[in-house]
Parts: sequence; structure tokens; C-alpha cells
Amino acid sequence: MVEKMQICSLSENNFEQCTKCSICTVYCPVAAVTTDYPGPKQAGPDGERYRLKDARYFDKALKMCLNCKRCEVACPSGVRIADIIQHARMSHGGRASLRDTMLANTDVVGTMATMVAPVTNFTLGLKPVKAIMDSVMAIDKHRTFPAYSGTKFTTWYKRHAAHEQDAFAHHVSYFHGCYVNYNFPKLGQDLVKVLNAIGYGVHLLDKEKCCGVALMANGLYKQARRQAQTNVASIRKSAVIDHRIVLTTSSSCTYNMRDEYEHVLGIDTSDVRDSLMLATRFIYNLIDEGQVKLVFRQDYKRRMAYHTACHIQRMGWAIYSIELLRMIPGLQLIVLDQNCCGISGTYGFKKENYERSQQIGQTLFNDIAKAQVEAVTTDCETCKWQIEMSTGLPVENPISVLADALDVEATRQINRT
Repeated sequence: MVEKMQICSLSENNFEQCTKCSICTVYCPVAAVTTDYPGPKQAGPDGERYRLKDARYFDKALKMCLNCKRCEVACPSGVRIADIIQHARMSHGGRASLRDTMLANTDVVGTMATMVAPVTNFTLGLKPVKAIMDSVMAIDKHRTFPAYSGTKFTTWYKRHAAHEQDAFAHHVSYFHGCYVNYNFPKLGQDLVKVLNAIGYGVHLLDKEKCCGVALMANGLYKQARRQAQTNVASIRKSAVIDHRIVLTTSSSCTYNMRDEYEHVLGIDTSDVRDSLMLATRFIYNLIDEGQVKLVFRQDYKRRMAYHTACHIQRMGWAIYSIELLRMIPGLQLIVLDQNCCGISGTYGFKKENYERSQQIGQTLFNDIAKAQVEAVTTDCETCKWQIEMSTGLPVENPISVLADALDVEATRQINRT
């Protein structure tokens, strides 16, 4: 049995390639703020050698891992360190608590919350309610919840945009994700606005579920796998049958579906992986290839800082968002050093993690203050929540910045010629 597990690990987790250089630990944001976490080398490759022999070697400190992937970016040997830790959690982590189940089920909670959004938002902001959640559910009372929208993005799309999309010469599909659907439909509306302006119709997938990144982080792997299979089937239909590439506006959703579906959940995505990408990369490539042009408002003037979210850093795609933003003449863009914000999805909501989460993000918060900007832009919605709460500055997705700066009519005209 041990031999079989070792063979499996050799092919899936490549921990034998670890040379024990400890570079990953140097770049780990958790290890930088606490000695309670052993670091990615010990928690990942080193610990895996023992766990293969006896599951009792599972260390609960592994739950302190952010799954930010910075260890994998730093590793000179290409070891999938964070995936090793994810697999250990999946195999030995135990059942999810009621709190973790609620935090992870974004579709269920989002659907209920949007039905009574004003009441939900008001209630979640009350100090007594926060105190109760802190004491009963261990959701930290200092954490600010993202506001819910009274109208879902899918509802807006069906009412105001769906009937116009077939008229365009080119077409894409959009995986909007939970954040756009329940919390901030404007981001989805901004994407439709930009893509329509350059001659692309935007369609929704036949079926879409939460990408599952929160489910995986909270130990609900079976549910995550079911939802992943639904999403992959819809992406496959879009890419293979409808011949439409699938765009996203969330770096974490994108990375999870492109890489962790296969590496962690064991779902084959090899035939559709390259058909899924961030909208900023797609638009930049169209411009770079001379297929479309953008025209910007002459009165647009802003000074913003760009924060590289951890998962877009892992994909190596931050350059597309940065260069796209740099095309805006009236935007003074400050690109910040690549520091983790500390929230890591639901991680920073939990009472046992909150203080650590804020400590991790402090370097980033200080850099933002030094940049003296009026707003921040990033490709990750949970980074947005963390930065807005911790700095008081508004945070926007690059697509929304682009939509705001765009001269829509002029862009439509120049792309018709």
C-alpha cells in the first residue's frame, strides 16, 4: 500500500524533486509572521514523506497555509508545494465545521442574501450581530463583509443585455463567478460594455456553479468536485461545440479552474484549459495582434496603484492587466511590490486567522499608503475586500477601470472600420 501511494505521489505531487533549499519558506507570508507554522517545505514535501507512512503525522498547522502559491512561484525545482499541502488536507483534514460550510457555500448564501440585500447588508454591519458571529461561529468581529446586490448579474444580463449579443460578429462566453453575480454585478456589466465596444458578444455558460475554491479551502472536496464537473462540462460545450472562448474577471476562479481542478480534484481539463482565461489577457492579446483598438476619454484623470494578487502571480498573467492599464493616457499607474494581502478568500474571516491575516497584509497596506493614490486596482475580489477594509481606499478590477476610461462610441466606430 505504501509503495502504491509513493508511486502516486511521484506522478502527482513531485515532492521527490524538493532539494530542501528552503527558498519557499523565505517567500511564505505565513511563516514570515508566526513561528507556529512550520513553513511550506516542512509542511509540504518533508511532511508528505512521513504522512505516506502514517496518517497520524498530519499536522493541523497545515490549515494555516493560505494556498497563495507563492512557495510554488519561488521553488527552483517546480515542486507543487501548495498542492501537496492541499492533498494532505483532503486526505487527513477531517470534516468541515458549520462555519466553514457556510462560508464556503457562496451560491447558497448568495442566493438567499440577494433576496433581501438591504436587510442582509444592514444586519451584517451591526456590532451586536458581529459579536454573536464572533462568539458562536468564530467569524471575527473585526471583519467587514462584502455588500450584497439586490439584483443578481444573471438577472440584469437576461433583462438588459442577452437580446443584443447575437448581433455581434465575434462571441465569447463569460464565467462570472459568485462575486459578480451576488455582490458586484457592475463588474460583469463593465465587461459586457468593453467587449461590446470592440465588437464581441458576451454569452453566459449553459450551467455555472461556484468555481469551488472556497469549498476546497474549507475541506468540502466532494462538493467541489461535483461543481467542478458541471463547470468543466459547460466550458467544454462553449469551447468545443459553440467555438467560444471562456473569459473570467477573477484571478482566483481562473487559477482554480485551470490548474487545481486537475492537480487537486483529479478532473481532466487538458482539452479546455487553454480556452479559459482572464478578460484582461484576452483583450490585451487582441490589441497586440492588431485586431481591435481602444479609444479613451480625454477627460479621464486618475492616480491608482496596481496590486498583483497571488494567484495571478502564479499564472504569470499580471503583465496583461498592467500593460492594458498603461494604455490609458489619463491613468497614472503605480505598480506595487508583490506582497500578499493576507485574506486568502475565507481564511481571513475566521477568528483564529484574523490577526495573522492582517499582519501578513501590513506590508502591502503600508506600500499603498506610501504610493499616495486615490484608488487601488487588482484582479482578485477578496484582495479588494481586504484592501478596502484595511486602507479605506476604493478598489476596482482592471476591467472596471478600463470601462470607466473608455470612450465607448469612439471605440465602437473605430472597430467597425
